[in-house]
Amino acid sequence: MGYWLKSKCIVIIGGTTGIGISAAKAFLQVGANLILVGMDEGESGSLAHGWQKKVFVRTADARQEETASQAIEMCLQKFGSFDGLYHIAGGSGRKFGDGPLHEMSKEAWDQTFNLNLSSLMLSNRAAVRSFMELGKGGSILNLTTALAYSPSPHYFTTHAYAAAKSAVIGLVKSTAAYYAPFNIRINALAPGLIETPMSQRAMGDEAIVSYVRSKQPLDGGRPGRPDDLDGAAIYFMSDASRFTTGQIMAVDGGWGVSEGKL
Repeated sequence: MGYWLKSKCIVIIGGTTGIGISAAKAFLQVGANLILVGMDEGESGSLAHGWQKKVFVRTADARQEETASQAIEMCLQKFGSFDGLYHIAGGSGRKFGDGPLHEMSKEAWDQTFNLNLSSLMLSNRAAVRSFMELGKGGSILNLTTALAYSPSPHYFTTHAYAAAKSAVIGLVKSTAAYYAPFNIRINALAPGLIETPMSQRAMGDEAIVSYVRSKQPLDGGRPGRPDDLDGAAIYFMSDASRFTTGQIMAVDGGWGVSEGKL
């Protein structure tokens, strides 16, 4: 891929662990300058040490209104430009009580939406405002999930999470349409089950792992790895996607087109 992101200055919200840190490593290899934002430093400290003046880390909560705008301001201060936002931050709502609708509390619904949708709205809003103030276009890439449109009710019954991630798709489509005349591109990736800290419950259940082998049959049938998303993310953050907006790209090992065996 050469230097697809050479001199691109990118903010990754949720960039210190899992899918985010994998993307950061891949982006650096193709020339990007990065601001990484996460709830904790994760692996980003050693990455910043190894790529001095190319990576800076902020510890912050994506659900706070000022987090994304401060990260973008830091990007402008450190690198003199802001070219793209990759929003990965989110997570399961199980810890809040997300599950089947008839068992769900209002608090579980609110907390899950705050984590997965409100945080994304805040970062996307900050990015759009910055691009418009700078008088330039740019790229926004978000993360949804295959569960938003291809449910798996036996093993993955978190209705608030699915609803929030479905709303991400609606937000991407509607904002992509509105901001296309400003040359602001807004797209999303939709992974299947990926081996991350969020998926530990599923990865520790042999029945679920066996199911995923048939539900995600590509490459021998396996859970995804964070780096399975990196190539698509590079495409969307680069000028190669200059004529692409409002798209939801499934990177799911075949989840969305496979029946899966219980």
